[in-house]
Amino acid sequence: MATSMKKAVAEDVNVTFEDQQKINIFARNTSRITELKDEIEVKKKELQNLEDACDDIMMLEDSLFIPYQIGDVFISHSQEETQEMLEAAKKTLQDEMDLLQSRVESIQRVLGELKIQLYAKFGNNINLEADDS
Repeated sequence: MATSMKKAVAEDVNVTFEDQQKINIFARNTSRITELKDEIEVKKKELQNLEDACDDIMMLEDSLFIPYQIGDVFISHSQEETQEMLEAAKKTLQDEMDLLQSRVESIQRVLGELKIQLYAKFGNNINLEADDS
């Protein structure tokens, strides 16, 4: 009897090519969101490092030449120039983070629409929730 119930449940759900495409899109976008969130976290740490450097430079009383890394080379700049370069780097990093966050939000909207469509068709026969383990 249990076998016939399993067959009845399996027969109720027909996965079409379009359904499979939606499931694949959902999986790719879920993976992409994870990558983007990881990238945002890395940029947050970089931004915190830049802010710490700005704070440290503000505490300096002397007008010293401060080495600033550009690529693989360190170039000495005045305290004011270094502060300006750090501020520009912070702004660039914040802009990149904002762009990544807008991509995440865009993908989340697509995932929300796909969830509605897939749960409407498959109900409890499909699990689209991410495991937080």
